[in-house]
Amino acid sequence: MATPLIAVRDLTKIYPTARGEQVQALSRVNLDIRPGEFVSLVGPSGCGKTTVLRILAGLIRDYAGSVSLRGQAMRGPSKDVGVVFQDANLMPWRSAEANVMLPVEVLGLDRKAMRPRAKELLAMVGLEGFERKLPNELSGGMRQRVAIARALIHDPALLLMDEPFGALDAMTRDTMNVELGRIAARSNKTVFLITHSIAEAVFLSDRVLVMSSRPGRIVEDIRIELPRPRDLDIIASPIFSSTVVRIRRLLDGEDATALPSIAH
Repeated sequence: MATPLIAVRDLTKIYPTARGEQVQALSRVNLDIRPGEFVSLVGPSGCGKTTVLRILAGLIRDYAGSVSLRGQAMRGPSKDVGVVFQDANLMPWRSAEANVMLPVEVLGLDRKAMRPRAKELLAMVGLEGFERKLPNELSGGMRQRVAIARALIHDPALLLMDEPFGALDAMTRDTMNVELGRIAARSNKTVFLITHSIAEAVFLSDRVLVMSSRPGRIVEDIRIELPRPRDLDIIASPIFSSTVVRIRRLLDGEDATALPSIAH
């Protein structure tokens, strides 16, 4: 079995409140993400999903337990990690291509050498011909495509995504799920996705991690036994439906053992 790209051991996070109290967000979270995997994390609102992602991104450093990337302890933001949030957060005065190039400037990379990669990434996410468009000239889905290209420009090993399509309408979200699956396969990236949508997690993932209510902990690690590549027709398959029901029952705290076992 491949060595984990990310290894999390006994991750615990407690937040102090303004009133001097303490709120435990995470309790002894353990997870591995292996190279090339697409792993999603689902759980109730407020269970600590985004806290996990922000720790993996190096944006939160005060926690108990350990987080390692390629066997090395994480000390903060890493060039090996790209992040896509729910809001594309594009600079409105910069073109699509210039937004994609932003990490190149921040990291001090060779702009001339990286410009062809920016064009290639925009083509990969379906935005060839839109390189000079400003964000207000793009749809919500197109802006998120730019954000994905921007997160990939410096060739990170790990792509973290926090509800990247949560603000999109249902039809656009379905389209973006298909596109994300294609992009992940073509770029051969390891992806860790936070989502409230069980169907989205099942559609995209190799594994779905299910979190408990706060303090969040991993209660199930479910392997998704669906063939790739996937299109929207797979949603009608019995295994897709049974997997979604299994995860929903886990989130509802019900006994899901009567369903076919797909956990590992």
